[in-house]
Amino acid sequence: MTGGLFTFGETMGLVAADTIGPLAYAKGFSFGIGGAESNVAVGVARLGGESCWLGRVGPDATGTLIKGRLEAAGVRTIALADEAFTGLMVRHRRSGQFAHVDYHRSGSAGSRLTPADIPAHELREAGIVHVTGITPALSETCRSAVFQAVETAITAGVPVSIDINYRAKLWSRFDAAPVLRDLVALADIVFASPDEAALFVDADDLLGGLAKLGPAEVILKDGGHGCVAQINGERHTVPALPVTVVDPVGAGDAFVAGYLADRLAGATPGQCLTTAIATGAFAVTVPGDCEGAPDRAELIALTGGDLRR
Repeated sequence: MTGGLFTFGETMGLVAADTIGPLAYAKGFSFGIGGAESNVAVGVARLGGESCWLGRVGPDATGTLIKGRLEAAGVRTIALADEAFTGLMVRHRRSGQFAHVDYHRSGSAGSRLTPADIPAHELREAGIVHVTGITPALSETCRSAVFQAVETAITAGVPVSIDINYRAKLWSRFDAAPVLRDLVALADIVFASPDEAALFVDADDLLGGLAKLGPAEVILKDGGHGCVAQINGERHTVPALPVTVVDPVGAGDAFVAGYLADRLAGATPGQCLTTAIATGAFAVTVPGDCEGAPDRAELIALTGGDLRR
């Protein structure tokens, strides 16, 4: 690929309760897929951009489903066959506001990713290489793959994007902080929630603290409060769009997809942020991780036509 998004990581099967309340009282379940990196790849593709996702999948129906779903969404998919099982997550919403996720991924195919799995030419030909803080938490080989990929992209002059995406169930704050800090110091574009940024920078100056580590584009995602950003030294603040929340899961990945899709298309920073806010808002109005990722026409409908590119 030339000029598009390249990303990699673990995508899992997703078992989700269809109703809100304790898991024991769920009346039915749906089965889909979910993974931060592939969610972003789907979001970029839906917005008209080129995207590629790479990851390991097992010799099972879940691995086949992941490949098929991503390809159907327009994502160029490099699904590497592995003898281990494809990971699973089980999610239910204890209330309308809080979601609970259990992971079944220790020793999974996705956790066995290695630096040798990622072709250097894919990194060199990409428009942006996007990674998350989830992949380095999965295993030592995954961590090595992330850092090697980032360094290869940097050497080739390809912008690197990272979404902190801290997962407390995967590693402690103590273990995560130095690794995430090192990744941010290498990146050109950084996405984080305020809590994630506070893992390793001063909470009194989150934007400035992240920017001092090196990235030119720092974006703080803050849910219903919108976002604030420091891009090439200029500060931006964009409020959230008022929408009815159906399912908050996947909003952060949709936000990232909106920003990166517009950046790949050559939009201004303000336009990238406006699209990011709109894609994040659209995501919470539909259930699922990436199934409801919007296209351009749907974003225009959501914003009443006020979406300037």
